[in-house]
Amino acid sequence: MPSPRLTDDGCFFRLWAPNARRVQLVLVDADLSHREFEMQSADGLWGIFVPGVQAQQRYGYRVHGEWAPEQGLRANPAKLLVDPYARAITGGVDFTGPVLDHTEWSENQLDDRDSLGSVPLSVVVADTPPPRPIARRRPLSESLIYELHVKGYTQLHPLVPEHQRGTYAGLSSPAVIEHLQSMGVTAVELLPVHHFASESFVTTKGRTNYWGYNTLGFFAPHAGYCSVGTLGHQVEEFKQMVSALHDAGIEVILDVVYNHTCEGSHQGPTLSFRGIDHRGYYRLTPDHRTDYDVTGCGNSVDTSNPDVLMLVLDSMRYWVTEMGVDGFRFDLATTLVRDAHHHVDQEHAFKQAIAEDPAFADIKMIAEPWDMGPFGYQVGRFGRGWSEWNDRFRGFMRDYWRGSGGVQELATRLSGSADLFGHDDRPPSSSINFITAHDGFTLRDLVSYNHKHNEANGENNRDGSDDNRSWNCGVEGETDDEQINRLRHRQARNLMASLLLSRGVPMITAGDEMGRTQRGNNNAYCQDNPISWVDWLMAPQWADLTELTRKLVRLRQESRLLHYDDYLYHVEVLDAQGASLQRYNLAWMNGYSGEMNNHDWLHGGRRLLGMYLSSREEALLAWFHAGTESIPVTMPNPPWGWRYQMLATTADPDELVVSSLLPGATIVLPGRTVAVFGVEVPSDAAGLRLPVPHPHGRVQPKRDRPPQV
Repeated sequence: MPSPRLTDDGCFFRLWAPNARRVQLVLVDADLSHREFEMQSADGLWGIFVPGVQAQQRYGYRVHGEWAPEQGLRANPAKLLVDPYARAITGGVDFTGPVLDHTEWSENQLDDRDSLGSVPLSVVVADTPPPRPIARRRPLSESLIYELHVKGYTQLHPLVPEHQRGTYAGLSSPAVIEHLQSMGVTAVELLPVHHFASESFVTTKGRTNYWGYNTLGFFAPHAGYCSVGTLGHQVEEFKQMVSALHDAGIEVILDVVYNHTCEGSHQGPTLSFRGIDHRGYYRLTPDHRTDYDVTGCGNSVDTSNPDVLMLVLDSMRYWVTEMGVDGFRFDLATTLVRDAHHHVDQEHAFKQAIAEDPAFADIKMIAEPWDMGPFGYQVGRFGRGWSEWNDRFRGFMRDYWRGSGGVQELATRLSGSADLFGHDDRPPSSSINFITAHDGFTLRDLVSYNHKHNEANGENNRDGSDDNRSWNCGVEGETDDEQINRLRHRQARNLMASLLLSRGVPMITAGDEMGRTQRGNNNAYCQDNPISWVDWLMAPQWADLTELTRKLVRLRQESRLLHYDDYLYHVEVLDAQGASLQRYNLAWMNGYSGEMNNHDWLHGGRRLLGMYLSSREEALLAWFHAGTESIPVTMPNPPWGWRYQMLATTADPDELVVSSLLPGATIVLPGRTVAVFGVEVPSDAAGLRLPVPHPHGRVQPKRDRPPQV
């Protein structure tokens, strides 16, 4: 169904309201004076043409129908409603006004006070050209995703013009784009930019919903992120931002919240969907009296209803074709694949429609593969064509570097989590690997706090997860202890290196590469202030982490071994003539005799693992050592490699001073260190007959038993 469509003479308006008995279009002026027009129905689709309407006209709808809360019917024409297809929204919610459809003393008694003046308004928007397309959409396997908040990323940026900070225009400023390019970012994943509203319990505490996971309009860019106005200006400024990012070779992925809306439960405000068709848009309990909530947010959008599903798909198509975006990350995606009985259905019409629509042919589809309902945890089950947030990767890598994870699972996570995704012809790019995200500790806080510190949220520190798997390195919070701060930097480098050297798709949380802190707050959803904003002036203090990140991202982009999109299963590498090169595309090294053996794998105290990757043309060897003490590590003998060149390490500059190593050479790897080497290998079998160099001109003795690890 089209959104309001302008012509030279006026504007067509349409609204789907199948249970309405009467619908009125309300045109609102700046002073809140208004005119009402009766709309005509054709099978539940109400429409009208109004002459003389121009762009920037504010409007809303009044829906007349049955008030029968016990049947899930809550039509109340006193409540002015936002158009679900509105391409721009202006104004906010005044929770002191009559925004509820029911009286304060009974949720079943209709409140007949007019909400005009207390609720947002829809805006008529003129058609404009879509953004400039990106020259090439990269496959996910070649992508580096950078999750950021439009406002928080630039609000404190000293090189962004002050009036553009915290806006779409600020995100497209040259200084910001230059940083993204310098970090090798290929795609920004924007926290919600669909127009959203805050909840009453947040605003009454003097705070706002900062993250934006509280959607009001699925077609409208959030007005608060526009630098120049809210009467359609946000549409054009968003498009200009997309064009600038595309010109820089950076894709735009939207974090979208189609699973619930800002109206909350039936006790919440009536702003749009509830007043149009409460029983149609939302999942209800069998008695229709209350919302069936699998999102934890009061309501759940019912995509088993074909008309509601059409709204979601129309929204996605609009953002791709008209707003130029390159992908979606679906918040609580399991909710979107529940059937009419609220059961999870991985063959849901939602997924089928996406797979069949050519508009989405090269668009990235990323699921947060869980919700709060029965059987909501669906990691690994979304199938071909989808990628998923891999929380198993996040949890294990945190465990490993704080000393509680073993090398068997380390190997699984480093190599692409085939246990979760290596089925149904799914590639490693099905796994979105991450150490942190907007929800939880930042990377710096992960190594600085053992416990959450959410007191500023006003919920007595009860909110936010208690399962952080963090380690404060000896002191809770900020400290002047130089030794502890050095350890924190090292642990942050280790976590970042593990992310960027793993197969799958890495996602970095904005600011992690330069030590952003939320002061121990792991649920900063309501902190629109320096707690959440990126502090660009702090970047020089974490230059070591920034430079390591840049170096490893370059390595990842230059070496196909790290982004080749198929699983590696210890397969022999062949030369062009089909002869064996006597090495494997994936092997795990023990650091003393070559490949890991059963004794090594079963050694519960082992904290050292070498990951060897090889193709016909190149090879890499990365050592991951989470032990606290230094350990001797011997470079594998031929045919694994003829020479080893240090490419990057998380060790301090004065700890691991090596460059080129011969086979059999032994180095002392410091505790808590990652080191990655480029490996010189022959590309044809004839090269295997060349003399093998050895350290000191002699063959190194082979050790059959490991050192203590």
